[in-house]
This record gives sequence, structure tokens and C-alpha cells, in this order.
Amino acid sequence: MPDVHLLVLIHGMWGNPSHLGHANKIIREVKGEVEDSDIKLEVLVAETNKDESTYDGIDWGGERVAEEIRQKTADLEKEGRKVTRFSVTGYSLGGLVRSVLHQSKFFETVQPVNFNTLATPHIGIPRFPSTFSSISAFLGPKLLSRSGEQFFCVDKWSPRGRPLVEVLADPDRIFYQALVLFPNIRIYANAINDLTVPYVTSGISAEDPFGEYEKNGIKIDFHEEYKHVIKSYSVRPLSSATTKEPQGWFETIRNMRPPLPPRFQKEFPLNLAVYTLLPILFPTFICLALIRLSFQSHQSRGRLRHLEAHSTRDKLVHIISKLESELESAAVDLYDDPAGTPIATSPVPGTDPADETNSTTLTKGKGKKSRSKPPPYQPLLTPGQLKCIENLNKIPQLKKELAFFEGVRNSHAVIVCRDPKMFKHHLEGEGVLRHWADHFEL
Repeated sequence: MPDVHLLVLIHGMWGNPSHLGHANKIIREVKGEVEDSDIKLEVLVAETNKDESTYDGIDWGGERVAEEIRQKTADLEKEGRKVTRFSVTGYSLGGLVRSVLHQSKFFETVQPVNFNTLATPHIGIPRFPSTFSSISAFLGPKLLSRSGEQFFCVDKWSPRGRPLVEVLADPDRIFYQALVLFPNIRIYANAINDLTVPYVTSGISAEDPFGEYEKNGIKIDFHEEYKHVIKSYSVRPLSSATTKEPQGWFETIRNMRPPLPPRFQKEFPLNLAVYTLLPILFPTFICLALIRLSFQSHQSRGRLRHLEAHSTRDKLVHIISKLESELESAAVDLYDDPAGTPIATSPVPGTDPADETNSTTLTKGKGKKSRSKPPPYQPLLTPGQLKCIENLNKIPQLKKELAFFEGVRNSHAVIVCRDPKMFKHHLEGEGVLRHWADHFEL
């Protein structure tokens, strides 16, 4: 019988296996029945870490998925089929559950081949200079249990007190070392309109060239074969930039969408009816969401206490503890800056970079210091997040692909065709999945 190439698909936060149903369908169509191949593709869509279980943290999610992989490998061996090649594709949170890769002995007999992510927060959820971002950074770790703490990098996961996201991107740790064993590493990021996982974290970049794409003169070329996938882009001089003509008042009202979940988005004229009910719908939705998140977070912390007390295997934190050296270099001490103060990653357009460190000036008549305010799309990254970007971008085989979905409120679900039965526009992401499947090495 042919050897098995095991592909593991891992969904995201609040997710379940159905969210990767379209991706599973496409990869089977493209690579499932390859003629004259001595390798047979087997797809495992992770199931144990789903729905409310995704609150329990990246590390415990990784443990669950690792157990599924061990069980699947054992089941295939009972059928006389041997897993010789291995690949992982993670969507959103699923891309961070690469802690499954700490099982280094697994790679002594199995060859790692492809590692892919789609809209994954590789450096956690970054802060932005906005009130909404500040509220999210405050409530997220409290309402999303252990996963929220790890998303927002406020956990002290390692014995040295570093967040798990930073440990995952540390070249001296086993997660990074296992990751670079994959000869094909390709990440997919939304260039615009991803309100859940912004470009800078999914694209592992300190700056966002698409933050004002309608104004900054950026020129984008698309793949002819893969709809919405960017082939190349370049920023033109501002003098040659073109901006969209403003819509008339009727068109503006006609295209307005209330800030509610997609299922409540209605076309004109029903959108006007929804707007009239917003004073009732919006507070009700917020209250119900906070109650549900608080309840599920409380349940998650109860599960975590039980897992910590009854786990029979070494936890990942114990594995890392054995590997952490007693004395770390001064560079790592700086990397572990406990303050974690967010800083602007690039000068504000139009200012002199040399003056960045001396950007405060005395305000006339008041004697108060004022600081140039960064644009709303410019992330405020911590030193640890900047180090993650630097380390991950050093991976020589890393390739980045960008998706560009204009005219959608949130492109996070579109990039993976998460629920095309309920939301037809999710099918717009099929070009991204076709690109992934075609570039998947069997």
C-alpha cells in the first residue's frame, strides 16, 4: 500500500471542523487522487479542540490536537498504512496551535513537508491607537480565559515570565526549531478588512502598507488564476495617487450596514429599519455577548484547573522549564522587558525619522508636551512583538501570500470560505484556497 501523507487542518477560536469543510473539499479535489503517486493524502480535521474548548489556551489546544495525531497515526498503522510525510494548515488560532510540533520524536520517522496558516495572529493581537483597541486589550484577557491572555500577550507562560507567543517565535526554543524543519512554509494574510486578525500580525509585519490603500497610491496586481490573491504591489508617489469619488447621499444610505453580526446585515430598505432599532438591538447584543463570554470563560478556567490537577503527561511549560538556561544573555533580558510598553513601529508619514525619539515639543502658552499621534492603522507593538517579527521573518523558506477582499465588513471568515452555506460571499475566498491547494507539496 502507498505511504501516507497526513495533513492536519486546525480551525480557529470559537471554531469547529465545519469551518474548514471547504478547505478540506478543495485539497481533496486537487491532491486527493493524484495519479502515478506512491503517496496517498490523508486529511485529519482536528475535532477535540472546538467551540468552548478553544478558550483553554494555545498550549492545551496543542496537546489535544497532538493526541488526535497520535491516535490517527496509530489507526492508520493498524490498517497497514504508514505515515511518512506530515503537513499542518491552521486557520486563525489554529495556526498558533503549532505547539503540536514540540513532539520532536515524531519527526524522527516522519518527514515534515508543508506548514501553512491563514489569517493567524503570529505576534498576538496588536494594539492600535484607538478606543476600541484599548477596550479590547482590557476585556480580551478577562473574557477569553487563557486563550485571551495568550492572544494579548499578557500571560507569563515560560519560567522566565515570557508570553507563549514570544516563546513560539524564539529560535532557541523547540517550537521554532520544529517549525523550520518544514521545507515549505507559506502564510496567507488579509491585506484589508480583517477586523479580527489585522494584517500586521497575520502578515508578520511591523507596518501596514494597506492602511490607507485608497489614498496612498498603492498599485496592486492580482493573480489571474486566483481571484483576490495579490501577485505584487508597490506604493506610488502620493502625487499620482487616485482616490475614489465620494458617493452621493442616497448611495451612502443605500450601502450603509449597521455594526451588527452578518446575519443581521440587511439590504436597502431593510437596513433603515435595522438602524431605527439600533438603540435597542445594540445594547441588547452587547449585554448578551458579555454574559456569554463571561460564562464560557468561567467554565474554561474550571476545566483548566481540572486539567492542571489531573494531567498525567508533562505539560509544555515543564518541557520548556527543563530547557530554559539559568543565565540568559543581556539581549534576552531586554527581550523579556516586563514593562512591555507599546511603541510606534515607524515614524508618522511626513516626519523626519531622526526626530522620532525627540518628537515631544512644548505647546505655546501652555508649556505642556505634545506627541505626534500615529495614524489609526499604525500598530503600537511591544518590544517582544517586534522581536517576534524579526525572528519569524528570518526563516529563509517563509513565503507570504496576501488576499484582498474589498467591500466586506470583515474578511476574516472569507479567506477560508468558513460558512458558504449561510453566507454566500464567503465563497469569494475560494481563490485563496485554490492557491493553497495548488502549492501544497504532496
